[in-house]
This record gives sequence, C-alpha cells and structure tokens, in this order.
Amino acid sequence: MPKIVRFHKTGPPEVLKIEDLPLEEPKENEVRLKAEALGLNRAEALFRMGAYLEDPKLPARLGYEASGTIDKVGPGVSTFKPGDRVSVVPSFSQNSYGMYAEYPIAPLHSIARYPDKLSAGEGTSIWMQYFTAWGGLNHYGRLSSGQSVLITAASSSVGIAAIELVRLAGAHPIAVTRSSSKKKLLADLGAEHVIVSAEEDLVASVKNFTRGKGIELIFDPVAGKFLETLAATAAPGAQIIEYGLLSGEPTPFPLHSALAKGLSIRGYTLFEIVTNPELREKAERFIFAQLETGMLKPKIDRTFPFEQIVDAHRHLESNSQVGKVVVTIP
Repeated sequence: MPKIVRFHKTGPPEVLKIEDLPLEEPKENEVRLKAEALGLNRAEALFRMGAYLEDPKLPARLGYEASGTIDKVGPGVSTFKPGDRVSVVPSFSQNSYGMYAEYPIAPLHSIARYPDKLSAGEGTSIWMQYFTAWGGLNHYGRLSSGQSVLITAASSSVGIAAIELVRLAGAHPIAVTRSSSKKKLLADLGAEHVIVSAEEDLVASVKNFTRGKGIELIFDPVAGKFLETLAATAAPGAQIIEYGLLSGEPTPFPLHSALAKGLSIRGYTLFEIVTNPELREKAERFIFAQLETGMLKPKIDRTFPFEQIVDAHRHLESNSQVGKVVVTIP
C-alpha cells in the first residue's frame, strides 16, 4: 500500500507518522499524482501544531506543495492526462487534501504545469513562495521602481522570492534576518542591504540606509510586538503587508505610528490570489514566464528523503535554512 504522512495529535515534528493506507481513487475534478518531491512550508508546521488559520481534523494529513506526474484523472478532467508533469498550487484546505504522500489526491484547480527546465525539486518550490510574494508586493503593495522595500524573515523561501521580485521591479530590497551567518548569503541573493536584527538597531539601520526617509513598503510574516518596530521604520504613507504570524504572540496595533504617518496595515494570504481566477491567471503567467527566462530561480536549502519527514520538519523549524526545504519521493 502507498505511504502517507498523518498525525493523530498536534505537537512537535515527532507527531508526524508515515502510514500505509489503501490507494485512493480520484473523484470528479480530482487527479492522483505519483509524487516525486514535496515542498515544505511554515503553514504546515503551524497546522501540525494546531496553531494555523484552521484547526486540523484528526487524524490529519497535511501538505500544500508537490510535484510529479499525473497517475490517474477523475471524471470531468480533460485538461490533464496521465503522464503529464505537473506541480500543485496551494489552493485548498489541508483538512480536505494533503500532499505528503506517495500518491496524493489533488483538486483539479490546484494543478499547474511548470517550466521543463526545472527539476522536480524546483517545480515543487515555486507556487507558495512566488504567489505569496507576488500578491503581497506586486498586487496589493503596488510595487514600483525606486521604492525601498523591507523584507523580514528574508532567508525563507518567500523572503528570497520577495527579494527577486523587488529587484525585478527596479526597487530596493532591504533584508532583515536574525542571524549574522545569513548576511552574505542574502546579499549574494540580491538584497541591497541586510540588517541583522539580533545585533543591530533596526530602526536606526533603516534610517541610515534610507537617509531618514523610512521604508515605503514592508513585507512581514512575523507580526506580534515586532509590528510596532516595523511601523517605526515606515515612511509617511507606507504600506505594511502582514502575511504570517510566526511570532505566535498577540499583535498590538501601532496606532501612534499609524496616525502620525498615515500608514496602511493589511493582513494577507496567498489564498486571496489563488482562489480568484483572474488574479491567479495573471500571477501564474507572470511567474511562469520569469522562471523560463531565469529571472526567477527557486533556491533549495536542503533535500530530505521521504522517510526523514520528521527530520525535515525539525530543519524547517530550526531557522537555519536559506530557501526551500524539499522532500523527495523515490
């Protein structure tokens, strides 16, 4: 029987279990994949811990991203056929579908082709990060040439994607990381300036880099009390896009800075993009084209075999990675 990852209680990576379950048949408008690679995301770790936007229904499967070939299509599927090389766009509830499996079932609307030049590991590493960054920066953030853009958690796959998109737009990416060991790596990946928040005064560093003007667009998945510091770095009229809750803390609204500077602070997830057919098509077309030309290139931090899924999640939570954590399936 094919293997699948599930958890029967919320908690640390050790709650993940590889189980043998009967092969599922795709229903109407579903496809079954023969998975080759999985892309891991913080959203899955939060879901595993019971701290995500939706509570897991136990026993729960998980996973948003996979790449591989279509093994079988369900009734009503005509746009793809067995043997097609595809990857999965995160556009569903993990309570309904989970990609951590040898033969995952996915809804038709989540299936997308990716450039032939990419490996399976790269193919599973594109949609979560580039859709998230494109939606927050290009669409809602109205990213434009010459802007200063502050990118926190910059060594994450989304953070690196954001650096790429900011540079592509002719704007100035300023990366924030907690570890000095990542400073050169982020500079090599295109950050115009890197601030190590554990060692430097973030507000003073931003003020110095921007010559006192402040940041015009801030892209942050941390939130919590850190939002007050981010608001202090902002220029008058700046936008702050909050796309995560990594701090796990309550997030006080920085009213003083918001009033004094006329700030716009917006909560955002990529589901606003991927569930809107018009926006998804626009974003997917743009991302595909830039991947083909090499202007965007997913960075894989480390690859684990499927049987080491627990170790892969430990690494995901270690904050040591720069780029995407990938799991391969033979």
